[in-house]
Amino acid sequence: MQVSISPQPVVSLIAGILILLVPKLLNYIVAVYLIIFGILGLIR
Repeated sequence: MQVSISPQPVVSLIAGILILLVPKLLNYIVAVYLIIFGILGLIR
């Protein structure tokens, strides 16, 4: 039985935790998040 974890919820959780810890990171995290999922969307 293979368990696959989709990356989006994991990234969302990590980003949420980082934003709570360091609110100034919000802009960078949102930018990186959008870039990564934009690239993943183009590749698939």
